[in-house]
Amino acid sequence: MGFEIMSAQTMAEKILSNHSGKNLRAGDFAVCKVDFTFGQDGTSSIIIDRIKEMRVNKLKTDFCMVIDHSAPSPSEGVSRVHKKMRNFSQSFGSDLFDIGCGVCHQIIPESGKILPGDLVLGADSHTCTYGALGAFSTGVGSTDLAITLATGKNWFKVPATIKIIVKGKLPKGIFAKDIILHIIGSLKSDGATYKAVEFSGPVIDNMRMDGRFTIANMLVEMGAKAGFLPIDKHTLAWLKPKIGKNKRIKDISPDKSAIYERVYEFDVSKLTPQVSLPHSVDNAQPVSSLKKVKINEAFLGTCTNARIDDFVAAAKVLKKRKVSPDVKLIIAPSSRSIYLEALKLGLVEIFVKAGAVIVAPGCGPCVGTHNGVPADGEAVISTANRNFKGRMGNPSAFIYLASPATVAASALKGYISDPRTYF
Repeated sequence: MGFEIMSAQTMAEKILSNHSGKNLRAGDFAVCKVDFTFGQDGTSSIIIDRIKEMRVNKLKTDFCMVIDHSAPSPSEGVSRVHKKMRNFSQSFGSDLFDIGCGVCHQIIPESGKILPGDLVLGADSHTCTYGALGAFSTGVGSTDLAITLATGKNWFKVPATIKIIVKGKLPKGIFAKDIILHIIGSLKSDGATYKAVEFSGPVIDNMRMDGRFTIANMLVEMGAKAGFLPIDKHTLAWLKPKIGKNKRIKDISPDKSAIYERVYEFDVSKLTPQVSLPHSVDNAQPVSSLKKVKINEAFLGTCTNARIDDFVAAAKVLKKRKVSPDVKLIIAPSSRSIYLEALKLGLVEIFVKAGAVIVAPGCGPCVGTHNGVPADGEAVISTANRNFKGRMGNPSAFIYLASPATVAASALKGYISDPRTYF
């Protein structure tokens, strides 16, 4: 872009420099060209209103909308929003992923729209998920997103970067969700506020993409602006079938002598199953520290943990076993293709025979608009990314967060349980 990088850079510095045409460092401000934007059915109505107010005739970035938070529609009001989204998509010729396609943070990467080195804005707080593919991706408000659609650009303050090295040998029955809950529990909800986070280390190098998406997805829960996992053989193998032959994958990585604000090391060799207690994600503790916490509902799904590796782990626990009669087990695949793959592998049959209810690909009970709203005083164990009071639609309920294996084991026992005996 007509400039020369003079010194070593982090991923955040490098990507924002590439999109501004300037040599940027942490703390700098810049206007950057944005590659991709999106909204979902909880945020797109305002985006559409702002676009109309600004009398925009042509969108200046690649844009799509996803109907996932309330899909299929649970009410007349939501149906009006969905109709509004469909009409806008037809008018502007933009992509729309309608009901049943799945969660935005699964189907957008599946579509091949996100590549390493991209700059992505989404009207959803968990847009940081795409850092698993080496993109600088972050959530913004609907009005900010509409301005980006109108101009093709937005302003950014370059975040300082925290480096997290994950080492050791991951024990059996321990998963990416346990790792990230443990890290958030250690660094707390404000431990990376307006920072970028880069992950490295042998545990990350050996981690498959499903686990990497889980980690990237939850970085906003410790305040991060964006996060990055390595672009390596796992990334390329996952991306190549999805992007076609005409797209080139950039070779982009942090410089070896890049400057980090802080560096943390986590040895997970002795890590045990983790659970976040109500009503805070950073209230993470080992499952073994809990007494028998009775649950009424178990949820396996969301943009955090509703991929094939998650379902395989849960199926190992549930196979030839029955869910406790006191527990409602609800499962929501993250996309239609994940649903089909789970059918092909026999995972759905295992779930149904165990007593689970499968709902449409999408967010399911996560945000509390429909599908499994808990009753007063009920306890839910979930693979979601948030357990704030009222998150699942009832402020009088209690939400615990855990890995798919821990959720499945708890559904069998009727109380929060250690899944390692099943592995």
